[in-house]
Amino acid sequence: QVQLVESGGDSVQAGGSLRLSCVVSGYSNSRNCMGWFRQVPGKEREGVAAGLAGPYSPFATYYSDSVKGRFTMSQEKGSNTVYLQMDRLKPEDTAMYFCAAGGPSAGSRCLSRVNEYDYWGQGTQVTVSS
Repeated sequence: QVQLVESGGDSVQAGGSLRLSCVVSGYSNSRNCMGWFRQVPGKEREGVAAGLAGPYSPFATYYSDSVKGRFTMSQEKGSNTVYLQMDRLKPEDTAMYFCAAGGPSAGSRCLSRVNEYDYWGQGTQVTVSS
């Protein structure tokens, strides 16, 4: 049984930092995208960061324009944990953040193909106040 468990969400002031964690169990296919998505009520879920490892290549990461340069996704070597380091947070980053696995196998689709992810966590809330 595949499980994804996110943690690390909190309330912070603008300019602050948070690190989200996602522990994945029952799944180890690195050939498919893993991603971080966020959603606010009334809006569609959007991809903010995704990663994809090839058989001979390191973990390649992809970011949406809205978070590029502020967010960093990483994968802990030898473990099934992925992180999202979020720096210089803005009020517009306020959302429920979800970790997902089993996404597309092409990096160019990791962020945009939300419906192609097979496994999702329950989400962790990030609130950024001005």
